[in-house]
Amino acid sequence: MSSPALTKEALASRLLDALPQTQCTRCGYPDCAAYAHALSLEQADINQCPPGGAEGIVRLANITGRTAKPLDATFGVESPRTVAFIDEAWCIGCTLCIDACPTDAIFGSNKRMHTVIEAYCTGCELCLPVCPVDCIALEPAQPSAQNTAPTGWSAWSQNLADTARSRYQVAKNRRAAKKSAHEAAQAIKAQNKLSDLAAHSRITDTEVLDQKKAVIQAAMERARLRKASNPLSPKDAKG
Repeated sequence: MSSPALTKEALASRLLDALPQTQCTRCGYPDCAAYAHALSLEQADINQCPPGGAEGIVRLANITGRTAKPLDATFGVESPRTVAFIDEAWCIGCTLCIDACPTDAIFGSNKRMHTVIEAYCTGCELCLPVCPVDCIALEPAQPSAQNTAPTGWSAWSQNLADTARSRYQVAKNRRAAKKSAHEAAQAIKAQNKLSDLAAHSRITDTEVLDQKKAVIQAAMERARLRKASNPLSPKDAKG
């Protein structure tokens, strides 16, 4: 196993550095960092990352001191690198694929045609299931015969991994800030209505209004305490 002197945080950091940063979730965790964290706690195996392939397993084995083993087919197979392609003739501009893309590799706006920025696409496939008109397909990033196309880290590179990691972190921070701002605005809106509940309710009985106000205040306080005790969403907390 890993050196006793190496903290779990340091181990997780080293493991994260060894992952391809596709953020595809095929390993069963919400992102590469969560998988690395689970590995550091011995809650996950080293053979759960299809994009990393056999070489990726060896990398993780060397860091953890575990024995290398074949990729667990439950999580997928090692295959040539692909990139997403949007059939613009069928795209309806719903933005669902934009929201699903971990590296902001899809460009477009509401009700406008979308397109994939190939250089930033990790082939994670997360845009496929959310498309309501099935206009997204995967194409080989390096066209060649299927049995000769490079796979795993042979089809990837550290530069691509570093770029994907950086873009994912920026996108993650932006989405978190947007969510936080939305929640803050909703809280202010709710508080404003609560402060003058009579004007926002059909109820005229002051006693009933007071009871309703107390119930709403209690609910808001419970929500605040839950958020304070667990700032991560259930999905984020998985790792």
